[in-house]
Amino acid sequence: MAALNGRPRSVLRMRTLAGQVFLLQLAIVVLLVAAAMAALVLQSRADSEREARNRSVAVAETFANAPGIEEALESPDPTKVLQPRAEEARKRSEVDFIVVLNPDGIRYTHPLTDRIGKKFVGELKRALAGGVVTEKITGTIGPLVQAVVPVVGRDGTVVGLVSAGITIERVSGVVEDQFPLLFGSAGAILLLTMGGTALVSRRLRRQTRGLGPTEMTRMYEHHDAVLHAVREGVLIVGGDGRLLLANDEARRLLGLPADVEGRAVTDLGLDPVITALLVSGRIATDEVHPVGDRLLALNQRSTDQSGGPAGSVTTLRDTTELQALTGTVDLTRGRLKLLYDAGTEIGTTLDVVRTCEELAEFAAARFADFATVDVVESVLRGEEPTVMTAGVEMRRTAFSGTPKDTGLYPLDSMIRFVSTTPMGSGLLKGEAVLEADLVTFSGWQQQHPERARQLVEYGIHSMIAVPLRARGVILGVAMLWRSAKPEPFEDEDLSLAEELVSRAAVSIDNARRYTREHTMAVTLQRSLLPRVLPEQNAIDVAYRYLPAHAGRGGLGGVGGDWFDIIPLPGARVALVVGDVVGHGLHAAATMGRLRTAVHNFSTLDLPPDELLWHLDELVARIDQDEAVDSAGAGVTGATCLYAIYDPASGRCTMARAGHPQPVIVHPDGTVIFADVPGGPPLGLGGLPFETLQVQLAEGSRLVLYTDGLVEGPRRDIGEGLTLLRRTLADHAERAPEETCEAVLGALVPEPARDDIALLVGRTRRLAAADLADWDVPSEPAAVSRVRADVSRKLAEWGLSDEAFTTELILSELVTNAIRYATGPIRVRLIHDRSLTCEVSDHSSTSPHLRQAATMDEGGRGLFLVAQFAARWGTRYTNDGKVIWTEQTLPAAPQRDSPPAS
Repeated sequence: MAALNGRPRSVLRMRTLAGQVFLLQLAIVVLLVAAAMAALVLQSRADSEREARNRSVAVAETFANAPGIEEALESPDPTKVLQPRAEEARKRSEVDFIVVLNPDGIRYTHPLTDRIGKKFVGELKRALAGGVVTEKITGTIGPLVQAVVPVVGRDGTVVGLVSAGITIERVSGVVEDQFPLLFGSAGAILLLTMGGTALVSRRLRRQTRGLGPTEMTRMYEHHDAVLHAVREGVLIVGGDGRLLLANDEARRLLGLPADVEGRAVTDLGLDPVITALLVSGRIATDEVHPVGDRLLALNQRSTDQSGGPAGSVTTLRDTTELQALTGTVDLTRGRLKLLYDAGTEIGTTLDVVRTCEELAEFAAARFADFATVDVVESVLRGEEPTVMTAGVEMRRTAFSGTPKDTGLYPLDSMIRFVSTTPMGSGLLKGEAVLEADLVTFSGWQQQHPERARQLVEYGIHSMIAVPLRARGVILGVAMLWRSAKPEPFEDEDLSLAEELVSRAAVSIDNARRYTREHTMAVTLQRSLLPRVLPEQNAIDVAYRYLPAHAGRGGLGGVGGDWFDIIPLPGARVALVVGDVVGHGLHAAATMGRLRTAVHNFSTLDLPPDELLWHLDELVARIDQDEAVDSAGAGVTGATCLYAIYDPASGRCTMARAGHPQPVIVHPDGTVIFADVPGGPPLGLGGLPFETLQVQLAEGSRLVLYTDGLVEGPRRDIGEGLTLLRRTLADHAERAPEETCEAVLGALVPEPARDDIALLVGRTRRLAAADLADWDVPSEPAAVSRVRADVSRKLAEWGLSDEAFTTELILSELVTNAIRYATGPIRVRLIHDRSLTCEVSDHSSTSPHLRQAATMDEGGRGLFLVAQFAARWGTRYTNDGKVIWTEQTLPAAPQRDSPPAS
């Protein structure tokens, strides 16, 4: 089998040129060997017949001329004398018969004695005439040759005849014995010839790449067509430096004559650089060389890289038009890249001034020598721009370039463009202005003649002014100036500048809109947060609130982090920190609703876990309402930490809903995270909240914060908590204000990416002298004893003026407790900023204020309490309730309290 392109082919169906040549050579060799063998066989047969004729003639003549043959023929019995002689001669001469005849043709001898005396079969006339007769006949013993020779007597007459014969088979047997050798030699010759032919064919197949005649013909036809029709010149140079081939395009490009093949490259009269390249044979790739008025791109490769003959192949391509087109494409590509780079470098922040600076810096570095940006003042404030009118002042917001003695308006100056100048007119129309040659003073100098003269003297020779237009309104104008670059601005530069400035104008307008919305959102958020600290003596508090910085990758600048300090009855105080998921106006508004809700719930004096439960219900309802109004976009939850500190007992009760744990710094410097049970974030619902009650020594610090303080893009919350603990430990002796500064300095070294709320409180304790309590028996007579004890205590506190009111309030409250409540009754007075009276019992029934009718005997006691007390209410405990009242003191004691941060 043979193979062509990986497909097996039958030997009889070979299509490759080498295979067909092999078959043809093999057929010729076989035919030659067969012809030679046939010639040998025919020759051997002819030789055998000749040999038979010669031998039969020689034997017959020898026997006819033998001595005594005449006497034997004349004897009475010739057969008796001649038969023995004839047989002996036959055997010695190795013929088939020797027959002696009388002139009448009667046999005297014969190898077969039964034929003696019979007539001889054959031609005798010529022999009787004295001649020798040879003839080929087919006898009983097969094809043979017999000769008849006369026996001439002494008198010259023919006295008898002698015939000798031999079969051709006997003579050819000797030759046929040599046939095996002959055929073996022929086979060996055939095998050797086939082997040589196979080697030649293999070499031919390798040279022709296994192609068939049709394919080779088509290949050479295509090769010739492509070589002469292609629009690329092809030169093949041999290893001796002579040109072997040049196609039509190469002749045209180089101006070569028709008889160029075979000539040395150095004799062609080509450009010396081209000649050196062709002679060197080095590798060249897209080398551009001028040839006459053309630019030719040359590629050259060696032909002996894969075992081929020495030399090189060179291609030539006319790139004259392509070179010009490439220059245009390069220019367009450069301008597109400039616009792309501008998109990445201009508008990186949502700040109007910074965006203007980026535009000026980019334009001066990549497009001009100086660049200025002037913006309407209202745009810098974030206000909506108005329709451009003549005489509108603009502030030079950005200036890029060396401003020394240029004559340009300095940075931050106010500019009013004259409407009669090209810049002023173009600004009113919203059209760009190109001043290619400022030296001609074509009217632009009317803006400021002195500055114009100074500007030209400095060397500024060309200018483009493009209005900053966004959403159909002009925000300002960008002006580009050239001095160091000698080329003036052209129309193409004007279109590029318009595209560049229009893109920057959108970024500036986006920054303006963000400035306006951010200002509104921050104002809203600030209005929802505490502005001053409430007056209370339970805890010394400092706080910090940092909104996210949008310009540094923040999430909008306004978020839902919040905090609060709420004074509670009984000199207690509630500390609250929360975080609404999300950023922007929606988060700020939701935060305000939650803060208001916490204030309302705190007036009910609820414990932290119950307050969070009510807050959770509220967030769930808000989420449902938002989902309906916004097609499924809800609040998605919030977190909160609520703590109540009682300075009378030093107890702090805390509960949290998905919020980070608070930190407690003990007076000895020990820092711990309060293990407040972690409830779910607000809005999820279904799970209860648990409280943690801890005893705090006076001077302990309670630190509440949002996750923005401890989390960041470069650290996880675990690292942040560790850093917070270490910072608090290092500043354990500092006041709350200093602690806030230290914590923010350590954990927020750069503008925050998320909102941060931080609340640091240092606990205080009420002095024992400012507390008084009594157990009251459940009998009416005890009311008078309570009034007497209270009067004495108020006298000790210097509050005798409040005795009457206090006795009246306590009389009503104690009487109601004795009449309607159960269990032990206890009275407590707290002397703080106000005078607090508390009556506790084990009943869960709360008194209600009602309007008594004119004839009613009861129902006026609680009304009187409400009239004399500044505030009153009920607080439920685990074993009952506490009814409390607060009375404003004319001169409340002032404790040390820091100003709001």
